[in-house]
Amino acid sequence: MQLVFATNNLNKIKEVQALIPEHIKLLSLAAIGCFEDIPETQNTIEGNAIQKAEYIKSNYGYDCFADDTGLEVDVLNGEPGVFSARYAGKQRNASDNMNKLLNALQDRSNRKAQFKTVIALQYNNQKYTFTGICKGEITKNKHGEKGFGYDPIFKPNGYEKTFAEMDLSLKNSIGHRGKAVSQLVALLNS
Repeated sequence: MQLVFATNNLNKIKEVQALIPEHIKLLSLAAIGCFEDIPETQNTIEGNAIQKAEYIKSNYGYDCFADDTGLEVDVLNGEPGVFSARYAGKQRNASDNMNKLLNALQDRSNRKAQFKTVIALQYNNQKYTFTGICKGEITKNKHGEKGFGYDPIFKPNGYEKTFAEMDLSLKNSIGHRGKAVSQLVALLNS
């Protein structure tokens, strides 16, 4: 079975490939000749995931899935949420995003947050969505060199390490993307 994963984020591809059984071959956007920016103009995480999957299916004809992820911070009313990748501007710089978030939480004692991933699947002319959530808190400083995005400042509940300090296998087993991908795999294997 072949499925397009509608992302250019090599870190996401690496994470998801580790969770997908060998009989499912992931195709990148480059492999199908898609080099344009896929629109992400919806105001929800779910909407963006669906929009990306529909774009690939309608423009390229492949069965595919797309994800969108947001970091939602309680005391910021769910921000940065759908704008997580470009929280500090269009440059989509992870360090800038983390710095802006740490500044926004500087005097806050409540640092509760959650990562939310939604995967939208277009498969056999059917549409599906899968949601994975990982609750935790925002640290006061960056810790770790692994992972990407907000991983150096997100510590999942029940752990003393940030995602950026964890091995990929542990992060995948407890993380938002891993939870959503496991639902995707269960459907594809059924």
